Amino acid sequence: MNAPLPASLLKQHLIDPEICIRCNTCEETCPIDAITHDGNNYVVNPDVCNGCMACVPPCPTGSIDNWRVIPRARAYGVDDQFGWDALPPQEPVESLLAEAQAVAQAVAGQGGASASADAAPAFATPESASAALASAALAGAPDDALIEEGVAAAAVVVNRGATVPPWSAAHPYVNLYTHKEPVVATVVGNYRVTDDAADSDVRHIVLDFGEASFPVLEGQSIGILPPGVDARGRPHHARQYSVASPRDGERPGYNNLSLTVKRVAAGRDGNTHDGLCSNYLCDLAKHDTVRVIGPFGNTFLMPGRSGANLLMICTGTGSAPMRAMTERCRRRMDGKENGKLMLFFGARTRRELPYFGPLMKLPADFIDINLALSREPGQPKRYVQDLIVERAADVLALLNDDKTCVYVCGLKGMETGVLDALEHAAVQAGQDWSILHQALCRQGRLHFETY
Repeated sequence: MNAPLPASLLKQHLIDPEICIRCNTCEETCPIDAITHDGNNYVVNPDVCNGCMACVPPCPTGSIDNWRVIPRARAYGVDDQFGWDALPPQEPVESLLAEAQAVAQAVAGQGGASASADAAPAFATPESASAALASAALAGAPDDALIEEGVAAAAVVVNRGATVPPWSAAHPYVNLYTHKEPVVATVVGNYRVTDDAADSDVRHIVLDFGEASFPVLEGQSIGILPPGVDARGRPHHARQYSVASPRDGERPGYNNLSLTVKRVAAGRDGNTHDGLCSNYLCDLAKHDTVRVIGPFGNTFLMPGRSGANLLMICTGTGSAPMRAMTERCRRRMDGKENGKLMLFFGARTRRELPYFGPLMKLPADFIDINLALSREPGQPKRYVQDLIVERAADVLALLNDDKTCVYVCGLKGMETGVLDALEHAAVQAGQDWSILHQALCRQGRLHFETY
């Protein structure tokens, strides 16, 4: 039974500050601007939120999927939520319903049946009332029908990539460690992966988890808790980084993983100040320890089916998940599990291209590499979307193969250009891009991870 809540009660949508990694996905996704943030928390405005669920599927941590039943008159306001370090507990639902019933009966006694009907549904017994409320809201989530509508709404609102993983992807584990209970990892390597003469300092950092269980899949990310406190005296929020190693570890068979981290420096690339966490990570030495939360991500995942094709499009440190997937395939080159691998990789110059040396050593019959350099001396500016247009026929052949999954990772500004290039590939061949795009999203075959 899914009985409606009494009109005096609200099933309020909230974001868990202990799980949220402040990635801004929910705020960007919300179609009615019900989500906002300050320097502390991301919050949902109860006066604006209509429960459409568009923000729930894209959230990498699940922090967005929290609900509390509360009298509308006492709804948690935005200012209340900004000050939270943890979600408030759910008040006893039976007493809330009894309170609503009492109000409805009082109104009925004063104003007649019509007022009573508008105020609350009638329940024959307290037991049936309690059961109805439990069915409607005690679990803390919307009805199944609303969830289905929300998933569809999210696909319409975002209209860029899938909100579901490839059907053959392995099961991901998420939120094993939180802000309150992080896991401690040890640095076992910190290597520069851009040319020493390049302005861009990109590091390959290897973290070992010892005896602690920390399973990750290609495409997932982790959160790093930098030391110290902010201007308010609160511990710094976690920063999110994509994992750059395959599921069996940076070193096969070891409980470790790697990250690709670019040092953010004031006065470079438009930055007005040094990056708090990026500089912390880039300066780590062997044997240093870091606090880690996660893992995160349950859609941007590598397919598991034999012969799956990977079309990978990235810029800069967006190469991290692509490296993880490519290395997973490289380690099984002797078998027949791999399909076609095609990579479009953008950077300003060869010197600033992470992993350039190792990338060039991969066999051409293993991966089709296309480098887009926008600031290479003596060469015209080229971006990944330009190369996609040049390789339109080959790209479209992959898109039309249901064994192909597409992954896009890098700066958010690349999304539109990449989609326009993919559309060009379809249109010039006489295909309807809107139909192909919808199929890619519906089937979990087109994924974006941008920042």
